[in-house]
Amino acid sequence: MNLPNKLSLLRCALTPVFMACMLIDFPFHYGVALVVFIVASLTDMLDGKIARKYNLITNLGKFLDPLADKALTTAAFICFVAAFNEPTLPWALMLILIREFMVTSVRLLAAKDGVVVAASFAGKLKTVMQMVSIIYMIAVMQFCQMSIVGWDVCLILLYVGIALIWISTIATLVSGVQYVWALRHYFKETTD
Repeated sequence: MNLPNKLSLLRCALTPVFMACMLIDFPFHYGVALVVFIVASLTDMLDGKIARKYNLITNLGKFLDPLADKALTTAAFICFVAAFNEPTLPWALMLILIREFMVTSVRLLAAKDGVVVAASFAGKLKTVMQMVSIIYMIAVMQFCQMSIVGWDVCLILLYVGIALIWISTIATLVSGVQYVWALRHYFKETTD
């Protein structure tokens, strides 16, 4: 197994560690979760660069990389839904999951014909936007937990984070539509 694929597997392994840090209450647990998330996010940046630079792109990597991304970001969104009584967050998570299932289904249909669908630019941009919104939100959670500022300031910062999550959700949906449109021929019914 090459280094980029090992980095993708590391990101998968860090996902439950990240989730545990988010959900288990101990001093500065959001800060620790933030560090774990950033390290995992950096493996996403590194695995692709290394794979392209050293011509280590494999079919396994084309499947592992998006799987690791989805696991990490979905874990974060699940933690946000658990942490906040914000009625729009479950909707954002549902839309993100629908997109992910839809794109995964298209990839599986393509794989049946021996075609491996790599991440598009829109898909990569979606991942970056999700990661930025997640990093911002976790940083705000740690900041507010430390009670440095009043609750009114924290509330404003949290709503900015929710807005960022919705911006990344819209980007997620747009990239999903692009994948399905580009690979729509896999949905045509054929009869023998």
